[in-house]
Amino acid sequence: SERHLQGKVSHERRYYISSLAPDAERLASAIRQHWGIENRVHWCLDVVFADDQMRARTAHAAHNLATLKRLTLNLLRQDPSQRKGSLKTRRLIANTSDEYRAELLGLK
Repeated sequence: SERHLQGKVSHERRYYISSLAPDAERLASAIRQHWGIENRVHWCLDVVFADDQMRARTAHAAHNLATLKRLTLNLLRQDPSQRKGSLKTRRLIANTSDEYRAELLGLK
């Protein structure tokens, strides 16, 4: 890959293991889709909820918390009031404001 940042160019070689046939267009599409999910969901979960720091290990706690975090992330993204601020800021506001939380849940 080639990256241009502040007038500097950096090159990086990436290796992938796949069962797909060696078709450059198809492989590039699959790789872009993977990184799209990584950037839209996993990165947001880590930044907004510190998901990588989660230490729930008993029974189904990790899975249950991950489901709740994804639900919350989707509610924040579909905020009907279109409140300005980052997802992290809106999460903190929802944590302290009953009115905003009711808006997010469609109760108001």
